[in-house]
Amino acid sequence: MLDSLLMLLQSSTLGETVRSGQYLYPVLEAIHILGIALLVGPAFTFDLRLLGVGHRAVSANTAALYLLPVSHIGFAIAVTSGIALLSAQATVVAGAGAAPWKFGLLVLAGLNIPVFHYGVYRRVDEWTDAAVTPVAARIGAAVSLIAWTGVILAGRLLAYT
Repeated sequence: MLDSLLMLLQSSTLGETVRSGQYLYPVLEAIHILGIALLVGPAFTFDLRLLGVGHRAVSANTAALYLLPVSHIGFAIAVTSGIALLSAQATVVAGAGAAPWKFGLLVLAGLNIPVFHYGVYRRVDEWTDAAVTPVAARIGAAVSLIAWTGVILAGRLLAYT
């Protein structure tokens, strides 16, 4: 079933357009990298705040207010450009040794978001200024840091495996 979906994506108008455009693929790669930067930079900063870095300078609420909307924009850009890039060679990319790692870690990172926001973050007002955040918040931050780092590393390895 996965092979059928990959073939469908690859043979779509989007896949054909990305493959046939002279400069489209490298432009999409650049956009994808910018999206990743907008996603991961603020997310890592927020995660580090949850782990205690800068707890005296900014509350968790304030950090979330300014950082997470930028991260959400980056996520939208990275996903959209990533799907377009995948469409050019979906079956080849899926066959790369790093692909299961990238997509598995993407799923982990994606699941971590609602678990955090619908879990410990619902009570953020109780611990927003705390020097030590709840264990669940620190675990969520660590999972985020590890998963997004792995996604980036596996993404780079796609070209070499």
